[in-house]
Amino acid sequence: MLKGIIVSLVIVGIIVTNYLLWKRKQKKLAAYKLPAGTTFLLHSYVPYYRALSAEDKAIFEERMRDFLARTKVTGTGNVVVHDVDLVFIAASAVIPLFGYLNWRYNNLDEVLLYEGTFSKRYELDGPDRNVLGMVGDGVMNREMILSQPALRAGYLYPDNAHNTAIHEFAHLIDKADGATDGVPQYLLDKQSTKEWKSYMQAYIRAIKEGLTDINPYGATSEAEFFAVVSEYYFKQPDHFKSQYPELYNMLHKMYQPKAA
Repeated sequence: MLKGIIVSLVIVGIIVTNYLLWKRKQKKLAAYKLPAGTTFLLHSYVPYYRALSAEDKAIFEERMRDFLARTKVTGTGNVVVHDVDLVFIAASAVIPLFGYLNWRYNNLDEVLLYEGTFSKRYELDGPDRNVLGMVGDGVMNREMILSQPALRAGYLYPDNAHNTAIHEFAHLIDKADGATDGVPQYLLDKQSTKEWKSYMQAYIRAIKEGLTDINPYGATSEAEFFAVVSEYYFKQPDHFKSQYPELYNMLHKMYQPKAA
């Protein structure tokens, strides 16, 4: 009898403790505020945001706030994280999934900013420092690494199809189904999956043959193809649509399901 009472009290204690911890976390999330000047930076450097209605701009900023409240952003070495970095990272997280109201990056805890390029072993020294961004694995699982200059260049230089942060968030979306294979299952139904795989194969061949202006890095694997064309789709949508209408429409179905 006494043993049963003790067990019941322990269970109740665990439940109450978990509830109080949850309440504390929710209070902390609700209290987080976006950096001062967020709206100005978005209007100045994020065309995707500028094109939204007033109502959707408010939703966009709220989703940025929620992302930053849940995701740690850390500068490594001598890197200082500035407000512009927080805004650009959060915008890059929200843009690809703005068409999905309830999506969160449950496979990401922290974004690390490096002062420059790095190697695939996350090293800042040596001859193989040619990486601008990476979704970590192994001991770096649930972390994203970005070069601070590359992050900023994705928004400060609009005349190209490169955006490193959006590229890496596309990898996270792809990875959400358990496989980083260029086929984001959560964004595709069965028929669309077949179509998408066919498009990937055809366009990867075209890239290798020099028949497109898509970044050649997209031909290294299906996963990189998905991330590269996602950058292009979001950064230069009009040009992308005019050059590759079928590919554009396929990505539009993935990223804007209601509009499609």
